[in-house]
Amino acid sequence: MVDYDGARIAALVEQVAEAVGLPADTEIRVEVDEHTPLGASSLASLDPITIRVESGALEDAKNPRHLSERNVIGLSARLLFRAYDRTTPAFADAPVDAELTPSQAVAWDVYSVGRTARLGYPSQKGRRQYHFRIRHGFSDKTDEVFERLWSGEGLTWADIATACEQTASSPQIVG
Repeated sequence: MVDYDGARIAALVEQVAEAVGLPADTEIRVEVDEHTPLGASSLASLDPITIRVESGALEDAKNPRHLSERNVIGLSARLLFRAYDRTTPAFADAPVDAELTPSQAVAWDVYSVGRTARLGYPSQKGRRQYHFRIRHGFSDKTDEVFERLWSGEGLTWADIATACEQTASSPQIVG
């Protein structure tokens, strides 16, 4: 369905892994489900690091059926930062991904994508802020928490959990 280049995806993921700070000998697998045009993605395993992605997440929206290098970089950076975090003591008490609440997952994504932006990669800050507002509410407090996560360095799981608690009373879209 889509003209993907496995070698190019691997090269981009390797570049991002280095920028994220993963050791050079880290084994990373990218499993692309080419049977669906949808765009879900997940960090399926830490040993080895395994990223599962539906093909639509890697497709260039402006050039259908072709690989978007920007999407490969953004998606892999977000998930590789999460994998990196999970290897540190600061995130030892983080729930497994399947047990994260939607609010926690979005907050961690904001922290990851903010670091991705500081590496010089495209980040779609406005899109991330909108997703954060949907899960955390539409308020000045929510926007302050978003900015703290987005610009954060050296945050811990406790910081992510606290951010979610601080926005819990804001009006949210449930669904």
